[in-house]
Amino acid sequence: MDLATLIGLLGAIGFVLAAMFLAGDIMMFVDVQSVLIVFVGSIFVVMSNYTMGQFVGIGKIMGKAFMFKIESPEELIQKAVDMADAARKGGFLALEEAEIDNPFMRKGVDMLVDGHDGEVVKATLSKDILLTTERHEAGVGLLKALGDVAPAMGMIGTLIGLVAMLSNMDDPKAIGPAMAVALLTTLYGAFLANVIALPLAGKLQIRTEEEKLNQSLILDAILGIQDGQNPRVIEGILKNYIAESKRAVPEE
Repeated sequence: MDLATLIGLLGAIGFVLAAMFLAGDIMMFVDVQSVLIVFVGSIFVVMSNYTMGQFVGIGKIMGKAFMFKIESPEELIQKAVDMADAARKGGFLALEEAEIDNPFMRKGVDMLVDGHDGEVVKATLSKDILLTTERHEAGVGLLKALGDVAPAMGMIGTLIGLVAMLSNMDDPKAIGPAMAVALLTTLYGAFLANVIALPLAGKLQIRTEEEKLNQSLILDAILGIQDGQNPRVIEGILKNYIAESKRAVPEE
């Protein structure tokens, strides 16, 4: 569970709701017409920009903003060094029974065990990295699109409300509801974009970059093992993926 995402999202929503309660009756901030224009309308507009499969899959992708388990680069480096040591002592077949939880690393090791050429291994794993990144970027793009569309739909609702208000200037009772639609659609649009869609898009972008970095690290590790490089040499190469301030200081 990513506490930063959960606490940040709930905190933002909570403070907005608290401000509404302090303003008086919270029901005055509820308008079905505004909800339909902004929330439902925005969803359908975004849907029109993507395939149905991409749109339906957004729920699973969004879940990664809250529930996402990923190994640290340090853990992957240590695992790679252990495998390199095992491969130097017992050959690639010694890696067949190795306990590897990461599916991408498991795939690379299986290719080594099966005796695939280095170029084939590199091309296959590089393609996997590219396709995985593209899938994640599609989810990020969908949320960013929602963040762009929601305020625009709020503006459309505002214009609808203003037209309704100006068309009923001779009826004072109709001015209030029309003005409510005009203001609440703007509020809903800003809320949907800046409290929900864009923050989640930002977190998913971070997750995408983390996974891509780990996969690139694993690719270099697999190729190093296949070339028969010394485990310490592989470790030194892979530590370039870690910020210098986080690298372990060698013991003297």
